[in-house]
Amino acid sequence: MNVSVLTIDGPSGAGKGTISRAVAKKLGWNYLDSGSIYRSLALAAIKNKVDVSNVAEVVKVAQTMLLEFECADELIVKLGGVDITSELPGETTGNTASIVAAYPEVRAVLLQKQKDFQQAPGLVADGRDMGTIVFPEAPNKVFLTASAEERGKRRYKQLIEKGIDANLVQITKEIEARDRRDQERATAPLKMAEGALYIDSSDLSIEQVIKEVLSLVQ
Repeated sequence: MNVSVLTIDGPSGAGKGTISRAVAKKLGWNYLDSGSIYRSLALAAIKNKVDVSNVAEVVKVAQTMLLEFECADELIVKLGGVDITSELPGETTGNTASIVAAYPEVRAVLLQKQKDFQQAPGLVADGRDMGTIVFPEAPNKVFLTASAEERGKRRYKQLIEKGIDANLVQITKEIEARDRRDQERATAPLKMAEGALYIDSSDLSIEQVIKEVLSLVQ
């Protein structure tokens, strides 16, 4: 399909969602938050009391879950018609998502759902393996990262602002553990795609990162 794709990959908390949505809005392109797909699956598994170590049961949930995405100022995610957006950022959901995302059988089911987002006039795809696995042919690729300490501070601030109790030290440790798990998994490990633009956002403003990404596309 001859539809331009910009992939923005990187670890959790690097600001991929904020940057990707802003860039998609400026370009007038469609937006895919692959992390929400995996977090939604994790939440569906939790709600259905599925043992996430049982791959067959997780695959069954992935095949039957009904997901909708609505892009307003913020991304709205619906599972079976119910708005689950506020439940997705939780650390338990994130850690569960990282576990189920390591299963090849689960990734195979969700792969086509992600590819279906490639529609005119273009797509900004945000995730961990968008440029390496899902859209390897994408002409524009970015790897966005930041130090674990900086990402921990950002996540802590997000949760506190939403009234969710949080512990900065624990969050940072969980981020580091998730990084190792994502980088070391056998299937679609987190790594920079060949030819991708590397951006460390630790000391950059949102506006500076957006400018760098747009300059790549334009």
